[in-house]
Amino acid sequence: MRHQKALKYFATFFCIITLNFFLPRIMPGDPFYFLSSEQGEVAVTYSQEEIDRFKAYYGLDKSMLAQYGSYLKGIIKGDLGYSIYFGSDVKTIIKNRIPWSVSLVLLSVIIGGGVGTLLGCLSAWYRGNASDKFLYSIMVVISEIPAFLIGIFFLFYLAARQGIFPLSGGAKPFADYASWIDVLLDIARHGFLPTLTLSVVQMSGFYLIARNSMITIMSKDYIITAKAKGLGTRRILFRHALSNAALPIATQAFYSLGQAVGGTLLVENVFKYPGLGSLMRQAVMVRDYPLIQGIFLTVTLFVIIMNAAVDILYKRLDPRIT
Repeated sequence: MRHQKALKYFATFFCIITLNFFLPRIMPGDPFYFLSSEQGEVAVTYSQEEIDRFKAYYGLDKSMLAQYGSYLKGIIKGDLGYSIYFGSDVKTIIKNRIPWSVSLVLLSVIIGGGVGTLLGCLSAWYRGNASDKFLYSIMVVISEIPAFLIGIFFLFYLAARQGIFPLSGGAKPFADYASWIDVLLDIARHGFLPTLTLSVVQMSGFYLIARNSMITIMSKDYIITAKAKGLGTRRILFRHALSNAALPIATQAFYSLGQAVGGTLLVENVFKYPGLGSLMRQAVMVRDYPLIQGIFLTVTLFVIIMNAAVDILYKRLDPRIT
């Protein structure tokens, strides 16, 4: 069974990295004819001789099959190549942007997961009441709204209209900080709205999972017995019920880490946050094949690792699962 799972993940990974190679190359233009600024205006103009020289340097003058072979060899060696637009090692560029994206993913899952689980537990306890119906309706609506639309709402209302938070960026440019505490506070202010957006999205998923799991658990005999003994609501909910409903909630946490990556890539572009999402946008605009491939490979590995972690967690928490 383990070998089948490993083979399944390997096949998935191979299919994705193959698509990762071909998809950028079927887009119109190439890195040299389509080298543009963020506004879509041509930033650099190369002569045909320079274009041919650059294509030879980056191996883009070879056949597609030869390029694909070099791409696979590079992945095996851990060599993601050099960015055509930035003129730097792809691994270094991605490494500098990853902390921004990972912080958003982790914080949103922790905050959204915690709040969503708590609300789901309370909603299950008061099932059928007005508060339960209200919460359930709100969460179902939120679960259907794309993350970037929620981000645009917060951007317009809390940043543009109220002026409470910065409109964009990860930190104030050219700021002269008095201490490291000021640095952290500035980063926190810039990261608040992206984190809030992703937390709201995560919250709805955790709420629905927690509510459904808790409703199932609340009908069990030991919960009915605990109520009959007069145990407090908090003790029944968190010691007896939640501990037995932990498996689907813990599974949702790992799935959310993988899913949150996709939402983060979009939300970062709403707030121009300096993570992998905004980097991906730049790479796509200038058709920077090595950088596009490197970002997709990083995201793919993260999602596959999270899915594998879910399988391992399921087996540890419930040995009956094979």
